[in-house]
Amino acid sequence: MARSTRLVASTATALLLLLLSACSCRAAGDSPSAVVLAVRKDGATGQYLTGFRQRTPQVPVTAVLDLGGGTLWVDCDAGYVSSSYARVPCASKLCRLAKTGACATSCVGKPSPGCLNDTCGGFPENTVTRVSTGGNLITDVLSVPTTFRPSPGPLATAPAFLFTCGATFLTEGLAAGATGMASLSRARFALPTQLAAAFRFSRKFALCLTSTSAAGAVVFGDAPYAFQPGVDLSKSLLYTPLLVNNVSTAGVSGEKDKSNEYFIGVTAIKVNGRAVPLNASLLVIDKQGGGGTKLSTVAPYTVLETSIHKAVTDAFAAETAMIPRVRAVAPFKLCYDGSKVGSTRVGPAVPTVELVLQSEAASWVVFGANSMVAVKGGALCLGVVDGGAAPRTSVVVGGHMMEDNLLEFDLQRSRLGFSSSLLFRQTTCNNFRLG
Repeated sequence: MARSTRLVASTATALLLLLLSACSCRAAGDSPSAVVLAVRKDGATGQYLTGFRQRTPQVPVTAVLDLGGGTLWVDCDAGYVSSSYARVPCASKLCRLAKTGACATSCVGKPSPGCLNDTCGGFPENTVTRVSTGGNLITDVLSVPTTFRPSPGPLATAPAFLFTCGATFLTEGLAAGATGMASLSRARFALPTQLAAAFRFSRKFALCLTSTSAAGAVVFGDAPYAFQPGVDLSKSLLYTPLLVNNVSTAGVSGEKDKSNEYFIGVTAIKVNGRAVPLNASLLVIDKQGGGGTKLSTVAPYTVLETSIHKAVTDAFAAETAMIPRVRAVAPFKLCYDGSKVGSTRVGPAVPTVELVLQSEAASWVVFGANSMVAVKGGALCLGVVDGGAAPRTSVVVGGHMMEDNLLEFDLQRSRLGFSSSLLFRQTTCNNFRLG
């Protein structure tokens, strides 16, 4: 392994110190207070893509953004070449912290990132297709921009960023050009915690997704939430606790593992200000880890347990009885003649859908731009999908409902900050500025 360990320590302790070390910031000098990744929506899949630079010499990598998952994983089968990668030894502290219980010992091919012995094993998962496999945990150089507008600025470099090697088949179902998935979860080796440790800033990130291929952003660390024209949301977010599901929702997990995904405490749902009659127990995470409400960037649209879906669509239909209906367009059940729906600053003129959190004051109000989906033929459909009678999670807030909303995931305080629609302020996520 000597040929591939230019930036790598020979002991587990040194590996950990490298992981937690301060960055080298090109053209900046000091560790940054924040770093940022541009995010764009893939029109064909509805997935959200981001990019960064990795390896030595550095190459651009495109990955699907994921609020779940355990680590960054990339395809190591398709020509992963780097002089700076290093294995994570099975007996190392890093491997113990990863808690995978796996060790690669039987690779007989030429040493490469995907073929190493005495190397900690991981379980990269394609959370779009729900396919998992085994792969090596390794470290390598990773660089991310420190500014966003008008173009990506100086790079901040983490010399030994831990990730998992995936196989080429694991990329099936991902957007064209994506060679892995970038985890934003609460896991120890997901991007938020690793970047915070490497660059010594706060363990939080803000997510701003766009509804088009124009660039939104995910900002890690401490930065003002400034948007053109002259909008600063840093002090105006509403907050709700981030809940922990004590049962893992990953494809591969240990018996006592907790979920790395982000759950919030929805207590009721309203349509046009009126409470929807539903079984409130479904909104609570039970002892088996079922139920509750989570946020997901790999679900294009919000997914509801069957009885909740029926209750919400029935209530919405009753509130929109005067708008002509058209035949449903899969995967939606409730569609309208788009030419008969008015327009407002916050999208189609339809009743609001409200996720009631701990109190009325902390409700997440969803307007037409985030509740309605334009489909072929000029129809507008209510963008909620029937998730079946016994899904693992009762309510999955999908990407469409989060677009052009600023969401702050504060892992240190275990809370979610949210802005509601930026369209109210005559701005969008494409107008976010850092730098």
